[in-house]
Amino acid sequence: MPQHRFASIHVVGTNGKSSVAEMAGALLEAHGKRTGVYLSPHTERWSERVRIRGAEIDADAFAAAAERVAQSIEVVNRTLADGEAVTQFEAVTATAFVALASAQVELGVIEAGLGGRLDATNVLPSGATALTSVGLEHTEWLGETEEAIAAEKLAVLRDHSTLVLGRVGDGVRELAERTAAERNARLLVAGEPDPGLRLSAPGAYQRRNFAVAAAAAEATLGELDPELARAVAGGLELPGRMQLLKGSPPLILDAAHNPDGARALAEALPEVVGEAPVVACLAMLADKDAAGVLAALAPRLEVAVCTELPAERLARAGRPGARALEASRLAELAEAAGLARTEVVGGPEAALRRAAAAASERGGVTLVTGSHYLLSYAWIARRARSSSR
Repeated sequence: MPQHRFASIHVVGTNGKSSVAEMAGALLEAHGKRTGVYLSPHTERWSERVRIRGAEIDADAFAAAAERVAQSIEVVNRTLADGEAVTQFEAVTATAFVALASAQVELGVIEAGLGGRLDATNVLPSGATALTSVGLEHTEWLGETEEAIAAEKLAVLRDHSTLVLGRVGDGVRELAERTAAERNARLLVAGEPDPGLRLSAPGAYQRRNFAVAAAAAEATLGELDPELARAVAGGLELPGRMQLLKGSPPLILDAAHNPDGARALAEALPEVVGEAPVVACLAMLADKDAAGVLAALAPRLEVAVCTELPAERLARAGRPGARALEASRLAELAEAAGLARTEVVGGPEAALRRAAAAASERGGVTLVTGSHYLLSYAWIARRARSSSR
């Protein structure tokens, strides 16, 4: 099985998984380990989910891995009960494992999709598991409390491995301690971020993520070289995570899509924009806590331009059957959260243009947030503008 051909770190949690996975991968690579990373979701291309030695996998290599998996899926599906089939996420996860093994990586840093216990990534014999954070999300599948959700995520922890724990509540920490003891696993609690560390990705939450990533890398390698760690921190590029793109107006892309993520974004905004007014372009999936997200963001926003994501685009991006929250409902929730200026623009492309125009009128900044899938529209629009110049 391909996932047995490389050592691995499994990254689970509510928020911060992609950032921690990319950071840990960069730290391992800097310390001389041939490393691959598996992330989700993607912005434009499925191949973005697989990174080899810090770069997106070559398109031909990804296609070759996908072809091998497709052939296996045909065989597996014939063995399943009527109405059952390999899922899209299972297929892309298998493709990633084949691709990492084919690239002969020594270490793979693997981001879980949903939860952990029933997630497609829970076939890894990981030597280390990082639990980044725990919040109330996907409660219909994972449980109604943080402890219940944490139990689903901690189910991936292997016997005699290492558990790295990020910032969590007391109940989750106690559960993590018990789970580690039951599995004879070593428990490492990530320390507070080094205040002297200069991280290219802004925001206190990213500094906390780096502390988790460093602890996970140390669990695998031993003590890190401080100079190499500082160089990694200063050179990281994390698309869609408090990402500031220069322009007129400047554009911030952040994938916050739940209340905890929105609170972290709101905390980080002043560090990036200062006193500049922020005009947000927002879209969210219907199963998210939009009211909680808007309650966290509203005090930092001057205008909210609300839109929605087409179902066919969600299906192509890896969320078949997902439904977007209606733009009008999102605007109602924004107003209820205290935002006096809200606008409804049905299509994402038009909404992005309107948000940029409103930010320009105010000498402010455009923020695109609420869904990973909205960010892809912003990327495509920006690339189109650049190519037309």
